[in-house]
Amino acid sequence: MINSVKPFRCLIIDLMHESLLPMLEALGVAYTYLPEVKKEEVPALLPDYHMLVVRSKMRITAELLSHAPNLEVVARAGAGVDNIDEGVLEARNITLLNAPEGNRDAVGDHTLGLLLALFRKITQGDRQIREGQWLREGNRGEEIGGKTIGLIGYGHMGKAFAKRLAGFDCEVLAYDKQELENPYPHVRMTALEELQEHAQILSIHIPYTKDNQRFVDADLLTGFKNKLWVLNTARGEVLDHTALVDGLKLGQVKGAALDVYENEKLSTLTPEQQERLVYLHQHPRVIMTPHIAGWTQESYVRINKVLVTKLKEYLRTRQD
Repeated sequence: MINSVKPFRCLIIDLMHESLLPMLEALGVAYTYLPEVKKEEVPALLPDYHMLVVRSKMRITAELLSHAPNLEVVARAGAGVDNIDEGVLEARNITLLNAPEGNRDAVGDHTLGLLLALFRKITQGDRQIREGQWLREGNRGEEIGGKTIGLIGYGHMGKAFAKRLAGFDCEVLAYDKQELENPYPHVRMTALEELQEHAQILSIHIPYTKDNQRFVDADLLTGFKNKLWVLNTARGEVLDHTALVDGLKLGQVKGAALDVYENEKLSTLTPEQQERLVYLHQHPRVIMTPHIAGWTQESYVRINKVLVTKLKEYLRTRQD
């Protein structure tokens, strides 16, 4: 669908909630919506556009952007921007928009749900009932109250999870490389070493960058004083899966709940990745979901609203 020609033109190459299109129209933005376009067809389309909207269909690289002489904005419909070469955008003076505000509540909900499911053995109990087993004692769980939960990463997603922990009578410690505002009195900002000293649960909320690749590795995990429950709803690449599996085998890691993985293209797994995934799948104290923490009906719309609000501000400054 192509809207009437306007000064500012936008190309959308991923499936988006339909609410985006009237929002763009209201801003006077001309759009071309091609969710079925193939990756190899995109370069030839780019010269005509000022803005590119993408989810995860393709990487935004220097080579791709060499076909986009008029591009001013790249909008990532989601929080993570690990498929976008930010250095190239900066060098080209191209504005990057993303929408962590759009799905942070969804991620906060899902992370809490994973923790509850892990502690209360919900998936195990469900499976056993379906198999005709009634095992109450074997499903005696743990409570969140009284535990110390350590957050690595205290941006939008870390804060959203922390907010949901306020009513559980637990201690929440947060570590971040940056100095960030802490809006919640039940959360205490700490050094990483103090978090390792006290935390019984580790929840990962850092973005995937070159510096953060396998940030949670064997050294970090073995540095925790307590045996640990691990939650990851961030990116699979920030957690060393070999270290996680080794921790589970040695008992340093008591269990894990994962929404993201080291390689999410299952048809391309190496033999080593396949072996680790099979181990995690078969482990009785591991819960796995398919990268859906931020994937709700509400966030699908809210991401559009956030992006359009940021685009509106960009267009305002562009005209000044």
